[in-house]
Amino acid sequence: MIGNYVSGDDAVAFEGQYEPKTGESAAWLGMIEEAERTFQDYHKTADHIDKLYASLDNLSAFARDREFQLFWANIQVIGPSIYARPPVPVVVPRFKDRRPLYRVASELLERSTVVGFELADINSTMLMIRDDLAVNARGAGWVRYDTKKFEKICPEWVDRKDFLHEPARCWQEVGWVARRAWMTRDEIRERFQKHSGNAYLDVSMQTMKEDRDNGSATHQQKGAVWEIWSKTEDKTVWVAQGADVNLDEGKPHLTLEGFFPCPKPAYATTQRGSLIPVPDMLFYKDQLKEIDDLTSRIHALSKSLIVRGFYPAGAGEIADAIEAALKKTDDRSVLIPISNFAAFGNGGETIIWLPLEVIANTIQTCILIRRQIIEDVYQIGGISDVQRGESDPNETLGAQELKQMNGAVRVRDKQNELVRVARDMVRICAEIMAENFNQKTLLEMSQMEIPTDAEIRKQVKPLEDQAKQISAQIQQVQSDPRIMQQAQQDPEQAEQMLQQAQGQVQQIMEQIEKLQATPTIEQVMKFLRDQKTRPFVLDIETDSTIQPDEQREKQARTEFVTALGGMLNQFLPVVQVMPQASPLVGSILKFALAPFRAGRELEGQIDEAVEQMAAQAQQPQPNPEAEAMQAKAQAEQQKMQFDMQMKQADAQIKQQEFEQEQQAREREWQYDREMKTLEYEAKLAQTDVDMRAQAQKHTQDVTLKNLDIRKAELQIAAQEQQARINAASKAQDASMRERAAESNESRAERAFERESASAD
Repeated sequence: MIGNYVSGDDAVAFEGQYEPKTGESAAWLGMIEEAERTFQDYHKTADHIDKLYASLDNLSAFARDREFQLFWANIQVIGPSIYARPPVPVVVPRFKDRRPLYRVASELLERSTVVGFELADINSTMLMIRDDLAVNARGAGWVRYDTKKFEKICPEWVDRKDFLHEPARCWQEVGWVARRAWMTRDEIRERFQKHSGNAYLDVSMQTMKEDRDNGSATHQQKGAVWEIWSKTEDKTVWVAQGADVNLDEGKPHLTLEGFFPCPKPAYATTQRGSLIPVPDMLFYKDQLKEIDDLTSRIHALSKSLIVRGFYPAGAGEIADAIEAALKKTDDRSVLIPISNFAAFGNGGETIIWLPLEVIANTIQTCILIRRQIIEDVYQIGGISDVQRGESDPNETLGAQELKQMNGAVRVRDKQNELVRVARDMVRICAEIMAENFNQKTLLEMSQMEIPTDAEIRKQVKPLEDQAKQISAQIQQVQSDPRIMQQAQQDPEQAEQMLQQAQGQVQQIMEQIEKLQATPTIEQVMKFLRDQKTRPFVLDIETDSTIQPDEQREKQARTEFVTALGGMLNQFLPVVQVMPQASPLVGSILKFALAPFRAGRELEGQIDEAVEQMAAQAQQPQPNPEAEAMQAKAQAEQQKMQFDMQMKQADAQIKQQEFEQEQQAREREWQYDREMKTLEYEAKLAQTDVDMRAQAQKHTQDVTLKNLDIRKAELQIAAQEQQARINAASKAQDASMRERAAESNESRAERAFERESASAD
């Protein structure tokens, strides 16, 4: 059930249950009518006040009573006092634990909201809301999500007659809000034909006569379409007079924390127990009427301040002469003749003048009374002379500041209301952006470069490969018995080299962790889309909308810089001596600077500065011994790299040895002798390289060249050895062939001898 609120003595209760049926508009239209009756008296009063504030027809008419435009003047003073500059969205993490994801997400959302407000001209919207609040005690706004050409937010002002809500005692009890849009028949067809067919043909069309008279509409007929957001029914409905069915209905197209796409209107004074506004002007309208009456009277009396006199004439009446004197407007005719001059009581005077002192005193009295009533209006409205730009030169500075402070107290509620409306509109806009804007739009609006998951993986991959390569080299060195034997000869140097390699791996792993901790756009968008977590994490506010006092602003900035400089001088030595105290120092700085407006903006920079000071304090100061140790470490690192290269050369030699063993096992003793010679020469070369590395860095290149030459010599020696082996093999084969030939000759001779013996 929606509700059954009836307000006022003349209110007519809506007949029937407030239970809308799907597709039917009767219940919704009935609630709209009831709400219009509830606010009927307010709108009538507001119409009268609007004309009194500024009506071109009344002000341009020459034949009218004189009026003192105090109401207009008061609004011109109050308006800039309660709103003077557009709000600037501020989105920050609610808790200052400096999580990278929350920081990047808040900055992205803040930048996007700032750009969205600038594109939507939020200042014009806030000025309209301000004027409604100052004149008629209520200003309403609405936020639209537009996707026709491109994604954008549209914070808009809503005319007081086009904004309705369920009558209630407070805003928390309001179950629905509605906004009226005036649309042509074609606009209604284009918007609603898809959902309700030809129901748009039944919408009542009318000429907006009242608005046309005010110059804000034409003769074109339009239909009033109400957009209703019902929190109770959890749906949005579009209805219009004349149409028996809903033009459109369904679940809200925006999922907002407060459900309504509009903030609570800015209120001045409301009728007790209701949300019916009471304009401030009603509290001093009697005084305004008295001021206008006195102004008219002063003007009429001022016309009588003309010199007129009487002198004797032939005939006439005394009364007629006096009346003629008062009505006479020709300044060139000053004297009026009287026939019975003696009866006029001339006292022997030739000319008797009108008593202007009485009229002048009366005018002066009226002016004094009007001035007092004007002061009463200022007292009721809470407008001090300092706010009006007036000042008593005899007053002290303290008295003037007291007046200004007390005057600000009287309008502070209105200031806070406009700040609240601006903040609520920022929150609604930010919520729409976070949950509906696509990733590309947010990045373009914020002009931020946030890496993607793929880009982070692309940067991490080579670092991981490098770390694996160094780790593999360390394991390979540790598993090589010859290198381990060499390490036993100088264990301290070997340990330093191992620690350096492990340190490189640690640094690479830290870089990988830092990259992996970098928020990506995918993580940011996932967080922004999270409707449950985001409101708990992000705090969305606005900058002040009140015109700042430049002198006080300068003074506040000077105090801020002085306080910050003093605390830095006090705590910097503490951080240098005790780097572990840097978090405590940062918390103290932020706590001390929190009352200053700039303190909130500089919290991130303060944290970074404290961390940098702590890191700098932890770093050892440079000294000759440290530089020598660093040079030695570099030389050892170079030696380790050379050892790696030597190990690769040894692997190649081993491969050659394996191949030679397969080809000629019988000559193993010869190969072993050559290998021992090679190892001995390699040790000599390594010793020579170590000595050169400790003396000079560039000897590494020379050593590498010598190694290459030696490798070539070894290859030549191996080739020569292979050639000798081949030659020996050929010689052996030739010897065997000779022995075979000799054996054959011996056999032939023996055969010949046997044949000779048998012949004998």
